[in-house]
Amino acid sequence: LSQLRSLIDDITASVVIQNPNYFGIIEEVFEIKKIVRTKDVLLISVFDPVSLAILSPPGEYDSDIAVGEGQPIGIPLSFGGPYVGLFTSKKEYIRQMPGRIVALTQDKYGRRGFVTTLQAREQHIRRAKATSNICTNQQLIATAVCIYLTLMGKEGLKQLAKLIFNKTEYLKEKLKQKLVFNSPTFREFVIKTNKKAKEVIFECAKKGFLVGPEVKLLGDNYLLIAVSEKRKKEEIDELAEILKDV
Repeated sequence: LSQLRSLIDDITASVVIQNPNYFGIIEEVFEIKKIVRTKDVLLISVFDPVSLAILSPPGEYDSDIAVGEGQPIGIPLSFGGPYVGLFTSKKEYIRQMPGRIVALTQDKYGRRGFVTTLQAREQHIRRAKATSNICTNQQLIATAVCIYLTLMGKEGLKQLAKLIFNKTEYLKEKLKQKLVFNSPTFREFVIKTNKKAKEVIFECAKKGFLVGPEVKLLGDNYLLIAVSEKRKKEEIDELAEILKDV
């Protein structure tokens, strides 16, 4: 936090925080907000959508813009995509947002409906002066996400987040001698390995476990481990035994 405070000055445009961060660590978002608000700087948050069921959402710590990857909410892994992006902002920045905006409305009979709105931002009206020039569409993926969220509901998402958190903590306890950080985490955490992390990734792959990537920022012997809701206790125990020996 002290380093962040020293880096923000009068020419800083924005501060981007990822919560949980790349190492899986839950950031001190409210303290970060206090530091950012000492200057005229935008606060941009990158979030894990599932984590928001148990962590404070970006709006609670006054984020100006918030973005996230929607893959964890109903979309299977697929070599990097197609997935769905999540993007929101404070009302004053909506006209600078890219993409088409769909709003809730009522027809003349009072029935709920949806319409595209703020279209003056788009290329079919503003042409070369358009704010938004997005032409591709991931609506099929977005529809799948909506179905998933509808099926899960508020309590279902909360149970999902708790399940991921508890399973991650269970594996962390088994690997506590290898943990790099003591901070609270969600879904992911970093361990230090005796062998090079790249070798550990290959060894785990031979035994049916996808781990990694290696955390080169810290060195050759640091590995990021992720735990999902799909993994059974027996699988977590087996992975723990493999990692204890490397």
